[in-house]
Amino acid sequence: MKEIVIISGKGGTGKTSLTASFAMLGGKDVIVADCDVDAADMHLLLEPDFQDSEDFYSGELAYIKQDQCIKCGKCADVCRFDAIPIINTRYIVDPLSCEGCGYCARVCPTNAIINKSLNVGKWYISNIKTGSTMVHAKLGIGADNSGKLVAKVKSEAKNIAEEEQKDFVIVDGSPGVGCPVVSSLSGASFVVLVTEPSVSGLHDLKRVYELVNKFNIKAGCIINKSDINQKVTVEIENFLEKENIVHLASLPYNEDFTKAMTIGQTIVEYSNGSLKQLITDSWNNILNIVNIKK
Repeated sequence: MKEIVIISGKGGTGKTSLTASFAMLGGKDVIVADCDVDAADMHLLLEPDFQDSEDFYSGELAYIKQDQCIKCGKCADVCRFDAIPIINTRYIVDPLSCEGCGYCARVCPTNAIINKSLNVGKWYISNIKTGSTMVHAKLGIGADNSGKLVAKVKSEAKNIAEEEQKDFVIVDGSPGVGCPVVSSLSGASFVVLVTEPSVSGLHDLKRVYELVNKFNIKAGCIINKSDINQKVTVEIENFLEKENIVHLASLPYNEDFTKAMTIGQTIVEYSNGSLKQLITDSWNNILNIVNIKK
């Protein structure tokens, strides 16, 4: 089984739109994993039914049992995150500041502090309009541990792919180079980098490829809106050639992307023109690179 991960160095490059298009082209043969858990939006294009859902717990949060608290203040003194303020004469844990380290519980002389498992979001298994399955999730507001939630989504998607004997999993990764992206890249067979011809686009492409290169994963690149800045497009093409990154496609700016999204469709459903053909050719090229028969 192969794992194809689509990522970008910055948001707004068209990464999710292209991932959803690849999912449509892959149809029933592909399991989809939406690992952009901080800003999940693949559901807007693939019509999941949210058939199965489960809370996701990761990390801990301190809780003070007020009936056992003697207000000695030792917990507040040792907390390096200033997460235990005094409110109305009571020591209270601020859930947004608490890191769940447990130090306060260790120094409490009356055992009035316990750590509770933290619900940081939900993950889902859904049937989607391709006739296949998508595993996706939503991180709670202000919640941490998105990397662990990404790992859960990927693990479940791979389990389903193995059980149903699918050839591959498509992963929509988070933008940037943080923990969720590292988690998305783990175990990848091939990485598709989506960029745009802007100064920030080129800069962030170089950053994210540096990360991909550390994993020693073969990569390809799609330059979206390639005609809006020809000078930077040439710089990107030179970078791809220098780093031996497969140049999968250069897509022109096209408002059909936006028109398709507004009615909940991918570009390969909405358009029958040259843009659809370019994306289809890119998909077939990816399949050839990872040695999957069409």
